[in-house]
Amino acid sequence: MAYRKIEEYDEAITASLIRSYKESIQLLGENPEREGLLKTPERMAKAMQYLTQGYSLDAKAILESAKFHESVSEMVIVKDIEIYSMCEHHMLPFFGKAHVAYIPNGYITGLSKIARVVDVFSRRLQVQERLTHEILMAIKESLNPIGVAVVIEASHLCMMMRGISKQNSVTTTSAFFGEFEKNETRSEFMKLISAKLH
Repeated sequence: MAYRKIEEYDEAITASLIRSYKESIQLLGENPEREGLLKTPERMAKAMQYLTQGYSLDAKAILESAKFHESVSEMVIVKDIEIYSMCEHHMLPFFGKAHVAYIPNGYITGLSKIARVVDVFSRRLQVQERLTHEILMAIKESLNPIGVAVVIEASHLCMMMRGISKQNSVTTTSAFFGEFEKNETRSEFMKLISAKLH
């Protein structure tokens, strides 16, 4: 029995993308009918839909699907969340880690939901600065916490394999709200995400 992988994609969008990618391959000087490239436009069409699936996801709905009343008011941190995104300027990947914290104000959310929110916004055409802010705003608006902090460290292939070609560069962005705007709380958060506690 032949191997069959079951995936679901919008047929009209996939067909249109296949035509575009086939033309792009040809414009770049390659033969899209060559054996190795024959299925490449279809693979690219499906890959790009997967890599940008965040447009069809609702971060607030994800957070509120596991929103629980709790009286705790201590810092909750989910660190080292892998991110894979696409730079909107060159359509090349950037990847790294996100560190997210919030201080509850009567409500908490499932820990996995924090990681899912990171995915919602990273699976779009992005710039790291906006990605950082969008994660913070989703948590702020859904949970109404006392404070939110987001730090992202990422390597950008648009800097590493083209243009300035700086292979070891890492970009760090941060966004803070509420209690995390105070030096003492922000310093505690930065210390905790830097520590190797496990």
